[in-house]
Amino acid sequence: MYRIGELSKQSKVSKRTIDYYTKIGLLDCDRSHNNYRYYHEDALADLKMIEQCQQMNMTLHEIKDRLTVMKSLEVDPSILEKQVDHIRNEMDHLHNELHEVLHAMETLGDDERKRMLKQVSPQALALFQTLMVFSG
Repeated sequence: MYRIGELSKQSKVSKRTIDYYTKIGLLDCDRSHNNYRYYHEDALADLKMIEQCQQMNMTLHEIKDRLTVMKSLEVDPSILEKQVDHIRNEMDHLHNELHEVLHAMETLGDDERKRMLKQVSPQALALFQTLMVFSG
């Protein structure tokens, strides 16, 4: 169990942000008899998930829905549908960006193109290939 300061230090997220996430229901905590907040170990994973979702431009409401689905034994189909729509929109956006990059790379010489491709991790290349398959 972590107090808010310990959680902040471990996660590198400000106490103010953790407090806000707690108030809007993104993070759960227990209260002591002194009214101190204590966060469970899974709060670290939740904060990491929140950060990843924010990097995908998800709203706090969408993030809350995603956390609810992840922690729930029952799945609400409407929430799941919203998440699929969000992923589909992100894929469309990435597909468009990928085509722009590929088009720009065609203007490069062979040596420059090879140098750029070496900078891309194998995971990113696999993601690009998967994205191309799914986006048709």
